Formats: sequence, C-alpha cells, structure tokens
Amino acid sequence: MKFRPCIDIHNGQVKQIVGGSLTDVKDQAVENFISEKDAAWYARLYKKHGLTGGHMILLNPSTSPYYEADVNQAMGALKSLNGGLQIGGGINIDNAGKFLDAGASHVIVTSYVFRDGQIHMDRIRNLSQKIGKEHLVLDLSCRKKPSAGDDDNLYYIVTDRWQKYTDVTLCEQTFDMLAPYCDEFLIHAVDVEGKSSGIETELLELMARISPLPTTYAGGIHTMEDITAIRQLGRSRIDFTVGSALDLFGGPLPFKELCNL
Repeated sequence: MKFRPCIDIHNGQVKQIVGGSLTDVKDQAVENFISEKDAAWYARLYKKHGLTGGHMILLNPSTSPYYEADVNQAMGALKSLNGGLQIGGGINIDNAGKFLDAGASHVIVTSYVFRDGQIHMDRIRNLSQKIGKEHLVLDLSCRKKPSAGDDDNLYYIVTDRWQKYTDVTLCEQTFDMLAPYCDEFLIHAVDVEGKSSGIETELLELMARISPLPTTYAGGIHTMEDITAIRQLGRSRIDFTVGSALDLFGGPLPFKELCNL
C-alpha cells in the first residue's frame, strides 16, 4: 500500500470538489478548496518528495470553454514531473499520445470506453494496442443506484464526470475482462468523494478481494484511522489517494506524514 498524490483541475484551477456535485451545466460543482497555486507547483512538490503514480484529472468536458485552460495547467504539471503523473479527463484514442508525449506515465480512461451504459471492448482493445497496456489506467469509479432497492447491493461504474450510470457492475467478471488491456485500475467511491466523511469499507473489501491489478482507492479519507482501515481492509494491496482532507488542500491530514508511510 502506498500514498498516491492527486491534482484535480476544474475551470482552469486546481480544486477539490464534492464529486457527486459535478455537473456540465455551466461547469458547476460544490467546491471544497480552490488553490492559489498552479498544477505545476504541486507536481514539483510531489517530485521533491519522490512521489510517483499520482493522478491528475481534468474535470471539465472537452466541450467546455474551460477545457483548454485545464489542459494548459496539466501540461505544465506533466513537464514538471516528467513520467510521474497519470492523467485523465476527456482522454480518447486521438489525444492519448499527446499527453504521453508531454510526460504522462499513463492515461486514465472511463467515458471513452463506456458508452450507452455498456463496455465497448473494441475501443479498449484498440487504445491498448495503440499506446501499450503499460500506459493505460481504467477508471472504474462507481456508486450504488439509490433507486435500485435494497436487493441490489451492487456498485455500478459511472461515467461522464460521474453523472451517468452504466449497466456494468464492479465484479470479478468485469475485472477479468478488462485486466488484459490495462496496467492499473483507479476507483473513486463517488458517493463519499470530496466529503471527508469516511471511507467506503464495503467497496474496499471488494476491491482487495477481486482486483487482479494494482488498484488505487479514492473517496472519503479524512483521518489516519481511515488510512489504517484501508491497509487492513485492502489487505495492504490497495493504494490510496487523499484529496479534500489533505493539508495541501485545506484539510487536516499532514502531507509530509503521508509521504513517510
């Protein structure tokens, strides 16, 4: 288990938001923190502390007037931490190479390969073949369906900045189908993302039990006790990232302490 740093970019600024609040309508979200620093500043800090494998997410869609500002921020960070950051948000087969050439170690993909509620395996295969599976992370961020009823206790993968449910559940079959084409999985527990309200213990246990690849958990972490629980529930094989609760983003958890775990 290791600490993976993160950088979230929204409307051209480094931010921490409440994940479930993100909407494409006027590019709005409930904001926990807006940084006065740019993404490159965070990348240099992570490099100074020897942190790699973190993820940087562009939270605006490619159709947003803010998307190019997000990309400009990201390019500065990729240059500052060459080979040390993964990048996601609007990634597809046409632009993935641009971000890898700019210094990303991996591209993170969700919406491009999940369309109309289904997995499009042809897109996954083609992207993996073009860039190499060693450069591809699949984002399987998920949440339970509030309207599904008590009998449906499954986690459904969500896309398009976590606004749309797919029909694909987080299960052993899904992991086994996707694992041959990627290097890692990234999973945000969307219902607790950005709320610093505690981790999704059930999801963590599921991830540790069935994920066949390196996997990073995000969502709800706000105390050192949460991190201890991740180690135990994740059987020391699930990595973690901290957003709103990190002191870099206005929270109580000390960045330097996490660097020494």
